[in-house]
Amino acid sequence: MAGPAYRKPNVAAWRIQEQELVERWRAANERLRVAHAGLAGGAGAPDEALQREADAARTEIESLRRQVARLKREFLSGKRY
Repeated sequence: MAGPAYRKPNVAAWRIQEQELVERWRAANERLRVAHAGLAGGAGAPDEALQREADAARTEIESLRRQVARLKREFLSGKRY
């Protein structure tokens, strides 16, 4: 297991990585919310562009969930912080 000397330089990089992950999560959720609002407000058949945007946002959110799970495993195993 790596000692404190190994972890200290990585803390800043880890915090940046986590902040970027949070920003991407919020952006993807906002895109999904806007796409759902557009789909719900449509009078006819769903707009294909909005449907593709919603699908892309869902895919990105799923990818981000996997990244969060990986970071959580690293944290709980003592490899992070």
